[in-house]
Amino acid sequence: MKSAQPSEFLTMLAEVAWHAGEILLSHYEKLDIVARKKEDNSPVTDADEETEEFILARLAHLAPGTAVIAEEEVAQGRIRAIGERFFLVDPLDGTKEFLNRNGEFTVNIAEIIRRRPVRGVVYAPVKNRLFMGEVPGQAFEIKTEYHVLPNFTAAARISARLPDADGLVAVASRSHRDLQTDEYLKRFRVKEFVSAGSSLKFCLVAAGEADIYPRHGRTMEWDIAAGHAVLAAAGGSVSQLNGRAMMYGKAEEGFANPYFVARGLT
Repeated sequence: MKSAQPSEFLTMLAEVAWHAGEILLSHYEKLDIVARKKEDNSPVTDADEETEEFILARLAHLAPGTAVIAEEEVAQGRIRAIGERFFLVDPLDGTKEFLNRNGEFTVNIAEIIRRRPVRGVVYAPVKNRLFMGEVPGQAFEIKTEYHVLPNFTAAARISARLPDADGLVAVASRSHRDLQTDEYLKRFRVKEFVSAGSSLKFCLVAAGEADIYPRHGRTMEWDIAAGHAVLAAAGGSVSQLNGRAMMYGKAEEGFANPYFVARGLT
């Protein structure tokens, strides 16, 4: 029987993500946010680095000895050896959204076991939406308030949906939509397009607000693992475009992902 509440460990990860969101909001409120360029030309801010440092410290307490692959650490060349179990962390997914102040950025924490995401938390602090999921079949959302720690055991169950007969709602990246994605979606009957930033796209599908999210652009494992976990727990799927499973821990590939499609119920 599936539990009506998230597990104790999932709620602990959600609490870490919520506190991380508080750190991001403290930076977001500042008039001037200074962004620097990393070697791959992507932006990074003090908010990314401070939030990641906090998450790493908390995960070290919750799961001593378990490796964490985190975006800013990898960018600085600090790549930890991983085992059967590890975490993937993106402290600020959607730095461009953060800088543009549209609120569509997230905190992502995912637990990986045997190369697959088994738990994930995606928190959009400006949107007041925190999503969490653990396989098999337990996904949740809770509405949040600034400075008010939620009661995560009161989170509501969410689930992916079957598409309507008149067509799919497709969700696309606000900052990275491309012609390849548009061409891919021509094979489906799409009635509506929704734009969203960061890993929120997975969560819209998980919550039954959209049906499909294809991605042809470059992504990294920490960008998508938490959203993948939430969507899989909600009954949806994430796979490579050729149908093969998405696997995590690809250190030999620099933790880069192949192109993929995320879908609700089919």
